[in-house]
Amino acid sequence: MSEFYRAENLKKYFPIKRGLLGREVAHIRAVDGLTFKIREGETLGIAGESGCGKTTLGRCLIGVLPITSGSLYFQGQNITAMTKKEYNSIRKNMGMIFQDPYSSLNPKMTVNDIVGEPLLNFNIAKGSEKDKMVLDLLMSVGLSKKHIYRYPHEFSGGQKQRIGIARALAVHPKLIIADEPVAALDVSVKATILNLMKDLQSEFNLTYVFISHDLSVVKHICDRVLIMYLGKIVEIAETDELFSHPEHPYTKA
Repeated sequence: MSEFYRAENLKKYFPIKRGLLGREVAHIRAVDGLTFKIREGETLGIAGESGCGKTTLGRCLIGVLPITSGSLYFQGQNITAMTKKEYNSIRKNMGMIFQDPYSSLNPKMTVNDIVGEPLLNFNIAKGSEKDKMVLDLLMSVGLSKKHIYRYPHEFSGGQKQRIGIARALAVHPKLIIADEPVAALDVSVKATILNLMKDLQSEFNLTYVFISHDLSVVKHICDRVLIMYLGKIVEIAETDELFSHPEHPYTKA
């Protein structure tokens, strides 16, 4: 697999302010000097306990959070050095699946509007063409025409996550950041969604960054695993190697 995405000395600090003037007295080092590569077509797992910085890292990779310092390279291009217009031209190559399918969908919008919104935002399609693309996307995640004009409250948790996956796929991205995508689902539904993600990866030639604290899920779906602790990488290895011969004490624990 070739290098697809690279982070160099990536940092994301959040200021701690005190006093009436709101002076910065310290920083929370959520992501503290990370350097790693993502290979094209792989699923890279990011694992660690709550508060280790894995969700912050995922949001930095996709541009939801501005980074404090460092560089990000997407297909050889330094996206941290780009203007907003230049970045927007390649932003559609990245999608995100959120942890909570209940809160990630606008309750006032129909499924057609939710999944079709990225198509409108990136001027890809509108009108009947957009509706057809939305239907195709819903069918690719196991939903049907009867679901297109329903609202989020009419769906189960697993169905909501399928809608979220369809939205992430809408602009045919190359990279998808999946932030704890099955954490809020029942055990029986988890396996279905994980298998769906693996099938879609093959069908759409996707590269995944899969964020999770659940090592059994990570072992099932990831090719490599990056272990985080207090904002730093403590170990990164092929999945089979990591689970059979963990080297760092934190990984072993």
